Amino acid sequence: MKPEVLYISHGGGPLPLLGDEGHQEMVATLKHIAQTIPKPESIVVVSAHWETQSPMLINNESHSLLYDYYGFPEASYQIQYPATGDQQLVEAIQSGLTHKGLSVGFEAKRGLDHGVFVPLKIMYPNADIPAVQLSILKRLDPAEHIALGQALSELGEKVLVIGSGFSFHNMREFFAPEKEVANRKNQAFEDWLVCTCYASDITENERMERFLNWEQAPFARFCHPREEHLMPLHVCYGVQQRAADAYFSAKILGKKAGMFYWRAH
Repeated sequence: MKPEVLYISHGGGPLPLLGDEGHQEMVATLKHIAQTIPKPESIVVVSAHWETQSPMLINNESHSLLYDYYGFPEASYQIQYPATGDQQLVEAIQSGLTHKGLSVGFEAKRGLDHGVFVPLKIMYPNADIPAVQLSILKRLDPAEHIALGQALSELGEKVLVIGSGFSFHNMREFFAPEKEVANRKNQAFEDWLVCTCYASDITENERMERFLNWEQAPFARFCHPREEHLMPLHVCYGVQQRAADAYFSAKILGKKAGMFYWRAH
């Protein structure tokens, strides 16, 4: 059976854990999702903040954290999330990747980055679910990331695959004084994304084509000058290759951001 799948918009650095007003809707949404979906036995997170030439897995019995941000209050460098690893899940992911002809490497020294520990701390604060992190690929090729998701499709219903990115990721526009035009572009791309991921009245061939050619979406390059925060969504789609079962929306730093959930199937 295919695993549970969730694409999230993870916000700006550690701000969601620091009580930032611009992240309150995001925090509430992630908590709501965690309370709504089945609690997994293990989690694999594909984070926008780890790019490698070929797929890499963090293979640790217990995880350290990588505070991959700068200029934040001291408290943001004291955050703890003592999740354990999951050797059985690592082996299952390796098997799936190998079966699809993808080589996989292992990383034992890297900590979980903020695209992993921030949302997990919000959703599962007790750190009682084993977690594994999988990289995205530096080429940022849509087809490669869909294939990466396909390799995860046999992990089973007790696993939750999280694609941790951001459906809007134009850093300059988060802090630009002019909002009206940017917000219209943000909404237009979000509408396209909702149709692509959630609409049941398009064929899977059409849905696949939209994912592969996402740059043709309205204001695609405005919303994603670089697409590393979108590629985890392609991985999520690759796992299930069907319309999402639920869509969640939150304002994050003043911009519309989406999250999509697929039930185990």
